[in-house]
Amino acid sequence: MVVPIYTQIVETIRKKIDSGELKPGDAIDSENTLCKEFGVSRMTVRKGLAILAQEGYIYSIPGKGNFVKKPDLTKYTLYYDEMTNSINIVDKTRLLEVNIIMPDEKLADDLQISRRKNVISIKRLFYTDGDPVAFDIKYLLYYRGMPIVEKEIKEATFSEMIAKTTAAFAIKKELMIYAEVPSEEIKYYLNIYNELPVLVVEQKLLSKENKPMGLGITYYRGDYIKLYGTSQ
Repeated sequence: MVVPIYTQIVETIRKKIDSGELKPGDAIDSENTLCKEFGVSRMTVRKGLAILAQEGYIYSIPGKGNFVKKPDLTKYTLYYDEMTNSINIVDKTRLLEVNIIMPDEKLADDLQISRRKNVISIKRLFYTDGDPVAFDIKYLLYYRGMPIVEKEIKEATFSEMIAKTTAAFAIKKELMIYAEVPSEEIKYYLNIYNELPVLVVEQKLLSKENKPMGLGITYYRGDYIKLYGTSQ
């Protein structure tokens, strides 16, 4: 299979940056130089440079050229799925309740709605090998006539719940992660009888216009959860 020339340009420059031959702040060869080196048009060269910029390898200064970008060593991509993590896989879910509620002040603020706006509250338990490992609450905006199919809700991830009414690629996500002492309700459901903390993961799903579409809060037993992230 023939590799497109613009891909060859990307790989050539990327290797120079990864090997340290080109360092942060160094100038990339000019478009004219790259055109002559690879025997291609300026449009093909610009396509390759655009990919490198999108990947975070280079940046452009109008009138001066392209330069190697300093990597952000504090940035990680976190892989999160409420049904799967580095320790265990949820193999059973139990739907505790589905209710239509009026939000309290904090929930209304999180969802940017009036306290008179109805919200769907979904509570579930996640199990691994017969043991409860997470207590899960999802809050979805309710619309009149909106069907609530409990069978579909029982085992769906948060994104899958929202994706039933909104295209998956149109959903933006925010995560907040912290530890806390569990409430008596959470202790009861997760069989916690000591001072074991829980890891809390809050998911907020938003539309392209940054309007909240739902809020999910999952409380994991501290001995049953591990999250994984990697730098790019």
